[in-house]
Amino acid sequence: MAFLELKYDAFGLDINDSSIKIIKLSKNGANFAVDSYNKIKINPGIVEAGIIKDEKALSEAIKSARKTAKGKRITTKYVVASLPEEESFLQVIQMPKMSQKELKSAVIFQAENYIPLPISEVYMDFKVIVPIKDSLDHTDVLVVATPKKVVDPYVSCIKSAGLIPIAMEVEAQSVLTAVIKNETTEFPAAIIDIGENTTDFIVFCGRSIRFTYSIPISSGQLTLAIAQDLKISPEKAEEIKIKYGIANSDKKMPAESLKAADSQMKLLNNLVNQIKKYIDFYQDHASHEHLFTPSGIKKIILCGGGATLKGLPEFLSKELSLPAEIGDPFANTPLEKKSKINPADFLVFTTALGLAGRGINIKCEDLDD
Repeated sequence: MAFLELKYDAFGLDINDSSIKIIKLSKNGANFAVDSYNKIKINPGIVEAGIIKDEKALSEAIKSARKTAKGKRITTKYVVASLPEEESFLQVIQMPKMSQKELKSAVIFQAENYIPLPISEVYMDFKVIVPIKDSLDHTDVLVVATPKKVVDPYVSCIKSAGLIPIAMEVEAQSVLTAVIKNETTEFPAAIIDIGENTTDFIVFCGRSIRFTYSIPISSGQLTLAIAQDLKISPEKAEEIKIKYGIANSDKKMPAESLKAADSQMKLLNNLVNQIKKYIDFYQDHASHEHLFTPSGIKKIILCGGGATLKGLPEFLSKELSLPAEIGDPFANTPLEKKSKINPADFLVFTTALGLAGRGINIKCEDLDD
């Protein structure tokens, strides 16, 4: 019975090379509230390309992020944390239809063909993908694996910060938990998560991730390009980027905004070329998606802090010949009507919101085994 269910009431913890983000949600009926949130920068060299280099410094930063969170004081010690996309492997594989018990051992055996490391050296999980159109003679399974040497330091740091990790999730999974309504689409969509350090390209269709790739172009690089070309500080460049973006069609805009837009275009054109390449790759290799509509990508969804760049959806729509829109990071955690939160302000917390959404729903019995 619902009133007897015990839940961990965990918060979401998103760690990357340059920052730590925290979100704590509460639920009231079908709606949610953001009880606590925080984003703090971490010093260069603590985490590099998803690999923890200084466990002590990261542990102290996690403590600080929790202690200084805005809103309500975070009292729970339970946490759902992110794992780095660039160090993880996600693959959809086909398996013959069999029982869940048989599937578990069979998936481990089959996964060895897709994971470029010995199974003994990774933490692996899998999820059966329920098809949109169920007329299959096989079972589709999403396999996710991350090297133990990557995961173990994250667990150690979280525990050293006085917290208890009840689940860990690859960033792409958390992003989709946040922005894909009911985690289901009847057509393939490309999610572009533009972060401070990288841009993650994710294809989602049906009820699962189908393809991911980490592109080494980021919001932070756009800021540095402006700073270098205009010979100004990164802080000033960030202000100009936020204020003007690349929407430079208004001739009355100051000259610095036009120069800033030009500074960003080389990187953005490169990003477009990368996205085109991976869209083509996906569509050339998408054998089946079991949908009611053809399997070509139909839409671009933007998220992450870099998605707020003015003019970006219009630019990508034109260059990719696909509709591009800003995603809703609260797609599966709808806010209370009285909430004064602007969802666009929380795009930078997309991953943390996906983690927090999972954390608030994990029941104690879910982890008994």
